Amino acid sequence: MTLRQECLWEYLTPQLPESPVLHGEVKVDVCVIGAGFTGLSAALHLLEAGKRVCLLEAHTAGHGGSGRNVGLVNAGMWIPPDEIEAGLGLQIGDRLNRTLGAAPSLVFSLVDRYDIDCQLRREGTLHMAHNARGQADLASRCEQWKRRGAPVELLTGAACREATGTDKIAAALLDRRAGTLNPMGYTRGLARAVKYLGGQLFEHSKVLRLERQGTNWCVVSEHGVAIAPQVVIASNAYTEGEWTELRRHFFPGYYYQVASSPLSGEAAARILPGGQGSWDTRQVLSSIRRDADGRLLLGSLGNGSRKPDWFLRAWADRIQRHYFPYLGKVDWEFTWTGCIDFTPDHLMRLYEPAPGLLAFTGYNGRGVTTGSVVGKAFADYLLSGNEEVLPMPFQPMRAVSAVGLRSSLYEAGFSLYHAGQCLRVVI
Repeated sequence: MTLRQECLWEYLTPQLPESPVLHGEVKVDVCVIGAGFTGLSAALHLLEAGKRVCLLEAHTAGHGGSGRNVGLVNAGMWIPPDEIEAGLGLQIGDRLNRTLGAAPSLVFSLVDRYDIDCQLRREGTLHMAHNARGQADLASRCEQWKRRGAPVELLTGAACREATGTDKIAAALLDRRAGTLNPMGYTRGLARAVKYLGGQLFEHSKVLRLERQGTNWCVVSEHGVAIAPQVVIASNAYTEGEWTELRRHFFPGYYYQVASSPLSGEAAARILPGGQGSWDTRQVLSSIRRDADGRLLLGSLGNGSRKPDWFLRAWADRIQRHYFPYLGKVDWEFTWTGCIDFTPDHLMRLYEPAPGLLAFTGYNGRGVTTGSVVGKAFADYLLSGNEEVLPMPFQPMRAVSAVGLRSSLYEAGFSLYHAGQCLRVVI
């Protein structure tokens, strides 16, 4: 079977009715740049409050990291909650932990409110320990979240084997707050809701420059201009052009995925039978989940678009045979890659570089929930002017040093590790 260089989620999700290119001039209360999780969430919540909103998207809604996501509706951040509070201080850290800990419920409520068809499952996620050190890390995370009242449980022994479908995992942290979805389905569902509420979505309308004109911002695209007193820059890792220096405030990384053809039968049913999505504790992690048609989806850090098909197949075979050897031969059908905006400390940043201008960086691979939360928080802030509604305070814009070098070193390390996996040197 030929490995298709196509995002599975885009293949599965019906296209939206075509949105126009911005021509001429449009005047609104808020202009949002980027139609991904954050931009669409911000627009939706502003529209619910009665604001006039337009979105400018360089490609189509969900084109970037939102549509190429793994689709894990995670609670919290990569960093354990105690470390967040130690780094940011108790007050700010607690606010961030509480806000992002409740983030899946916001996603679930949006899906319910707007009847979004996105293969949503609410059975939680599984963080899987690949060795003793990983198990100790998960035990610590479990204790930290339980102290904060979260419904988490560390599964071991038979319970772990049954939940994961493999005997290669000694323990797994079950987080019942979380879930999985089709990220393109979720993104296009948000876009449909934005248009239903009267928001103007302009696609193929790449921003060329951003200018201050009195009390307004002038957002210029190739064929038109949007004028608004408030602007949200929500282009994140897919920011294009020289109109903003935002790209200097993160370093890009990549995440690729490989999806099988639909699987059925008793053997396939053993893999993640509870419907959870999962990822392991390796430094170069692997994600594992199923979709509604029974496909097995494997993913890892790195740029798959730069790797030949045989390499991706060999890697996917190695991971599958390690965890689920009873499946036998699997046909791999789709592969795709998305871009992630990393920060050195793995914490996001919120910015207000000028009055009425908001931006962010650093979701570090947790876009579904973090983007939904930040979008709503930006809307609440623009409506109220109260910084307390944000998950964390605004920060000064300080560029990340050696962006290109950091990105190259990460990619080289990921590729070397994956080569070691293919050669059965590491797993």
